[in-house]
Parts: sequence; structure tokens; C-alpha cells
Amino acid sequence: MSRLPAGGCKGTSSTRAASLAHGCAGALLQHAHSLPAIFHSNAGAAVTMQDPSTSRRTRILTGFACALAAGALWGTTGPLSTALYAEGSRLTSVGFWRVLVALVALAIYGRFTRGFFRFPRPALLLVGLGGGILVATFEVAFQFAIAGIGVASAVAMLYTAPVVIAILAWPLLGEALTLRRVVTAAIVMVGVYLTVNGGEGAEGMASQSTRLAGIVGGGLAAASYVGSTLLARYAVPRYGSARVLFLELLGGVAILSVILPLAGHAPVAPASMEGWLYILALGAGAVIAANVFFFAAVKRIDAAPTSVAASIEPVVGALLALWLFNQGLTGLGWVGLVLVVGGVASGYLGEKQASAPPPARVADPA
Repeated sequence: MSRLPAGGCKGTSSTRAASLAHGCAGALLQHAHSLPAIFHSNAGAAVTMQDPSTSRRTRILTGFACALAAGALWGTTGPLSTALYAEGSRLTSVGFWRVLVALVALAIYGRFTRGFFRFPRPALLLVGLGGGILVATFEVAFQFAIAGIGVASAVAMLYTAPVVIAILAWPLLGEALTLRRVVTAAIVMVGVYLTVNGGEGAEGMASQSTRLAGIVGGGLAAASYVGSTLLARYAVPRYGSARVLFLELLGGVAILSVILPLAGHAPVAPASMEGWLYILALGAGAVIAANVFFFAAVKRIDAAPTSVAASIEPVVGALLALWLFNQGLTGLGWVGLVLVVGGVASGYLGEKQASAPPPARVADPA
């Protein structure tokens, strides 16, 4: 796993702040500006002169900040998708078009990047096929969940994933399965449930699909999120963020292009310019930028704390719903919001404490 370089006097707050800002900004712009410390495995050479404990703290802080950025961007998915439904867009079309827009953007980038399209066979099979199945499943399933049971319940089901990720990351990735990680993920899950179900007026958003389809969609979306997080934790350090995302989207678009017409749900383009703007916003923000930040996070911290930090999504979604749809929060909703924020903060402090070196022993005087 790569580490961030840091300049100036080690251990100062200004250095940590500069490294954090550089890390998350670089996560979004590194390919254009050639910031290798974010995604390339040889970045560790830049930190050889730095105190290892300071480097670990900076890496954890940057990882959590990038995961929070990803969650915040994903928080726009529900409101923007709801706006598209109001424009008359089909459920399956929303997922397809936003992924296709993101794929085209990455293909244009790859055209001007040397070696971008040279993929090893394992990457094609694992990321292209396996990741493509996960992307296709999530994009369709989550749209049905939003329309069938509403943004609140869809997000609540989705964020059962951090607990599952914390458990599965132990046998699959060799990550530590600690009581603190499991409890933190459970607290965040309860907080998500209270936040999204403590909204006022959300029940009217569940009228465009059956509730059963929404529940099934929510379960499939959560399973896809678990699989995608574990896959990213394994594949991103090996193949690079942009290439992993490109292969996943390529596989997802290919699968959706075949499955949707056969199922009688051929993608229909948005009928208005406003609809296309929503699609572009989803593709640029909730697909490309969010995944770049998320992949930057899984290169620095384990899958379990990454998924916990990204659980800030419903907080952002709830605030956007309050602003856009006049959906206020009840008392329990605000309690849930506090639990999510507190759980994320607790997760960061726990990872920081676990990474701290043991105190140096002081020899007894002879």
C-alpha cells in the first residue's frame, strides 16, 4: 500500500493539514497532474525520511477524508435519481446512462494516457467480468430500491453493508476483525437506519414501483456494495484506480446493454436537456469522482473502516432531501445523524490508535 509524502517539519499540524489536502485533491486530479503518491506503489520511497508513526497517521487521516468525500458524493444519488424519475426517466435507464457517461469520459482520458488499455488477463476476468456484474447489479437494483421503497429505506438497506464487509474482510483479505470495528459498523448501521427513516414526507416517494421489488433491489444493492468494496481493496493496489474503474464500468455497460433489452427495459435517453444534466451530474460526481475518492481510501485503510467512513452518505442525502424536497428530520432522525457522525469519528480514532507504535521502554537505572 502506498504512502503519502510529507514535507516540512514532521509532526506539525500544518504539515498534516497540507498532506490531507494534497491527498484528497490528488485523488481526484492525480492523472491530469501526475501526482504519483496517490495511486502508484512506488510512492513509499518518498517517505523514507519521515517518522513512520507520522506517516501512518497521515495515511489514515487521508484515507478517512477520501472515504468521507466519496460518501458525500454518493449522497447526491438519491435526490438526483428522484428528480430524473419526476422528469419521466425509466428506472433502468438512469443506472445505464450514468454509467455509460462515466465510461465514455474514462475512455477519452485513457486515449491520452500511455498504456492505459493494456490489461493483464486476471484483471479482465476479475475486474472486467466480476466487477462488471457487480456494477450492473447495483445500478439497476438501487434504482428499483429508491423507487420502490423510497430513498430513505433504500439507503438504510444499503448500509447494512459495513457490518458484512467487516466480517468478510477477515477471511478474504486478511484484515483484522476486532470488536471495535464490528461495534462501530453496527452503530453506524443503526444511525443510518434512524437518519433515513426519521425523515418527514419520504413515504410519498415509493409510488413508482412495487414495495417488493424495492426490497429485493435494496438487498441486491447492498450485496453488490459489499462485493465491490472487497474487490476494490484487492484490485486497486494491483491495477490502479482509473483502470479498475474503467474495467468495472466497461463490464457493467456491456452486461446492461444485453440484459436490459432482453428483459424488455431497453434504455431510453432522457427527453429533456434538464434530464441530461442530471445524468451528467450523476456520471461525473456519483460515479467517477466518488469512486476515485473511494479507491484512494481503500489504498490507505482497510475495507472495513473505509465502508464505515463512506456511511456519511445518508447524512448528505438527508440534508439534500431537507433542502430540495422539504423533508425534515424527526427527533430520531437527528439522533441517527449524530450516531453516524459519531461512529465515523470513533472509527477514525480507533484506527489511529491501533496504528500508533507502542510506547518506548525506559531502561531501569543500574
